[in-house]
Amino acid sequence: MGRRQINSRNLTACLLLLCAFAPSSTAQSATPDEPEANPGRPTVSTPATLTPVGYLQFETGVLGATDSPEFSSQYGLTEVMKLAAASRLQLLASSSPIAHSAADGSTTDRAGDVLLGAQAVLSPGEGAKPTIAVSYFHRVYTGDAPDLDFGTPANSVTLLASADVKGFHYDMNELFNELVQGPVRRAQFGQTLSISHSIGGKFGLSGEIWHFTQPFLRSNAIGNLWAVSYAARKTLVFDAGFDRGLTHTSTQWEAFAGFTYLLPHRLW
Repeated sequence: MGRRQINSRNLTACLLLLCAFAPSSTAQSATPDEPEANPGRPTVSTPATLTPVGYLQFETGVLGATDSPEFSSQYGLTEVMKLAAASRLQLLASSSPIAHSAADGSTTDRAGDVLLGAQAVLSPGEGAKPTIAVSYFHRVYTGDAPDLDFGTPANSVTLLASADVKGFHYDMNELFNELVQGPVRRAQFGQTLSISHSIGGKFGLSGEIWHFTQPFLRSNAIGNLWAVSYAARKTLVFDAGFDRGLTHTSTQWEAFAGFTYLLPHRLW
């Protein structure tokens, strides 16, 4: 659930919630010597696979966007936190501490929405056999910052599939969202496909195509995303890239950079 928005106070609350939901340690299996991060950023697609059990992962980034239906330009911070409470269950928090937006000749500095959710693996995969999962997000705080072209759902259900085929990795999502505008609620549907491949050493290249319906605009947002990643360590991955909107109601340009960091010690 990549590229969402929040404020710092709510981010702290989300972290406390994730820790509170983590099971206490009783009879745990041996802790791996080198846990490995499982980045979901910077693509719109989310991996069906989960992070290592008991380890907290942060996905932090900056995003700049221009020419969207709700703003002429926007620059902001994004944050996603993930904690796998069990081998098939992961707790999620998505937000953005601040977004600086320009629209109609005026500028604002506002916090975005806060979403909490969970992801469950329905069928583990290996190699070319895909991992199948389902996730649910609920908006717990409504911010004032303008949304990107596909909006922020009040409720979201996503079907996810991930696999490795002949050296390529893919993440595919099917999204079913509820968008709210005043008293009106409408369904939104989205599809994403991200494909990544190692380009030598610790570098990787990702390409993605995504689509969301825009029920309030009676249109569609479609984008094409490209990104490069660098795995500095197993627990730390940097990324940078851009997204190009392909319809007149899509955000025309987005540029982003950030990192994924997996805390190297278990929380329990």
